[in-house]
Amino acid sequence: MFKRWLRKIKSFLVRFFGYEEERRKGLVKATRSSKWPTTRKNFLGVNPTCAACGCEEKLNVHHIKPYHLHPELELDKNNLITLCEKHGCHLLIGHLCSFRSYNEDVVEDAAVWLKKIKNRP
Repeated sequence: MFKRWLRKIKSFLVRFFGYEEERRKGLVKATRSSKWPTTRKNFLGVNPTCAACGCEEKLNVHHIKPYHLHPELELDKNNLITLCEKHGCHLLIGHLCSFRSYNEDVVEDAAVWLKKIKNRP
């Protein structure tokens, strides 16, 4: 039931905030270093679960300090956190429901959310 609820919320938020439309129009872009795929793979090898929900599927490596503001931190493992797409953690916690935004407290918020999920009744 919880997973179904999260899917509904994610679907609503993606439609409401228009990420798919922005992606189709080419507004969401990033030119990555040629070392990014290796960095991403290695980071997921060490951090194979979502920091917010513990999920192991559809994982995304999220930059704590945004890549577009801090390109020098693109490959810094201390600037990365694993968030999932499956339950919407990347959009909800990493970007505060808008891919045009970012969450300065993503690490703390993910830890709080994970604790709540692990201790839910």
